[in-house]
Amino acid sequence: MNPQEIKSFFEKFSEKRSRTIVILDFGNVVKWQVSLKWRIGIRHLGNIVKNFSTGQKFLRRFYYGSDYGPNEKSLDMDNWSRVMLAQANMSGFEVVTKRVKYIRSQDNVYGYEKKCDLDVEMAVDLIRERDNYDNIVLFSGDGDLMYAVRYLNAEFGKKCYVFGARDHIGREVFDAKKDGIVTSIFFTEDFEYRLNMDRNSH
Repeated sequence: MNPQEIKSFFEKFSEKRSRTIVILDFGNVVKWQVSLKWRIGIRHLGNIVKNFSTGQKFLRRFYYGSDYGPNEKSLDMDNWSRVMLAQANMSGFEVVTKRVKYIRSQDNVYGYEKKCDLDVEMAVDLIRERDNYDNIVLFSGDGDLMYAVRYLNAEFGKKCYVFGARDHIGREVFDAKKDGIVTSIFFTEDFEYRLNMDRNSH
């Protein structure tokens, strides 16, 4: 999509914004940046999301782990996590988080791997809030959520739009698009002029 096509889509979508839920998996978004080779700012994400959803704050949902380090008894959150979660809240998101787990791993140079999967929370929230929206916008290319999306489409007629980087969209998402479960797939690269944190800071 070029900028004019994006603008045209948002104009047509505007009447749906009050009945749209946004599920933003920030752990997934962070991974996009490696292949994109540019940074995505949370404030910029918030501005894009406003084009999809202008309903109540709980319909703009931001999922990311709270990292307290490998010491399970630690009460001091990692500064990165604290800043990201605070920025999300200030950018108009309802923040959903849980503690990051540190799992021992001989394959990792640090001796452990971080894990914080929020897919279950996302799926449950989509089902629990189903009476409050008609459209779903997923900022995640993770195919695991397609099981819940298929259910919501079949049982409640919910329409889904997926926003993700080209190399980070699961086969299940494309299969759902082919089956008419996913209405549209938006590629992050097409939105670089509105999402590139470094470019927009100058």
